[in-house]
Amino acid sequence: MASEVIDGAVELRVADKRAVADGVVALTLVRPDGRRLPDWAPGAHVDLVLPGGLTRQYSLCGDRWDAYSYRVAVLREPDGRGGSAFIHDELEVGATVGLGGPRNNFRLVPSERYLFVAGGIGITPLLPMVRQAAMLGTDWRLLYGGRSRASMAFLDELEPYGDRVTVMPQDEQGLLDLDAWLSEARPDTKVYCCGPASLLEAVERRCATWPPGLLRTERFVARVRDGARDEPFELVLARSGLTLKVPAGRSVLQALGDAGIGVLSSCRQGLCGTCETAVLEGEPDHRDALLDDAERAAGDCMFVCVSRARSERLVLDL
Repeated sequence: MASEVIDGAVELRVADKRAVADGVVALTLVRPDGRRLPDWAPGAHVDLVLPGGLTRQYSLCGDRWDAYSYRVAVLREPDGRGGSAFIHDELEVGATVGLGGPRNNFRLVPSERYLFVAGGIGITPLLPMVRQAAMLGTDWRLLYGGRSRASMAFLDELEPYGDRVTVMPQDEQGLLDLDAWLSEARPDTKVYCCGPASLLEAVERRCATWPPGLLRTERFVARVRDGARDEPFELVLARSGLTLKVPAGRSVLQALGDAGIGVLSSCRQGLCGTCETAVLEGEPDHRDALLDDAERAAGDCMFVCVSRARSERLVLDL
């Protein structure tokens, strides 16, 4: 029997749900028909389409070699938009959710050494990276901070790695000692960081003078860059032959929808990468949480759910 589809997503069944830290639950997801799931690599995330139509993105944090189940971990967000509260309070084992993806905007690229820096639930995309580095015999270290030991997920799974993992609960040891770990760039070491905005900004400040490409970060929320431009601009669709006006306060994605041009999208926050679109001419005003500085400077793509234009005219490959 083929899996059903919810809002364009393959249906998955919740096979297991358990607490893995204070305020964090892990879900194990399988196909109801028992068929294998799409392959994925460390850093990948999926869209979960919850009953009622909410769509949320979560990093895959299970065993990438298990072809028949996915695992995600969900932090309860008291000030969130309702997705985490639903998963914690209402989603039960046996219930179904929709699946979109997996997609990967945070790939683990080859390196002689890795430094992984996690804050809280930011451990989720880094956990499979740790496993991958260990499996390949690559030199690596993990610096993992959180409010308290009880709030930090998957400590039991990290324990076998011994002193390669440094665990620093804030209530015991204070904030992560980033100066000690990031005092100078090492060209043979790539740094992967995921966690709250305050941690990412602190890491980025310390790495601001490093050679490009050594630091990769993943954000939970998009960041508006300085110089953001909200004036109307002209949008040209090269393949469709249409010219549109994108007014102030209206996203490119919304303007495209108003003109009947469909672009696949999911998070609408510049987080998931679904709506990536090629830019042929003009200068995008990037407001996503995905592209690194070199990719932003190239200006050959944008995420139309949040990004706008710094130039008066933008030509897209649509």
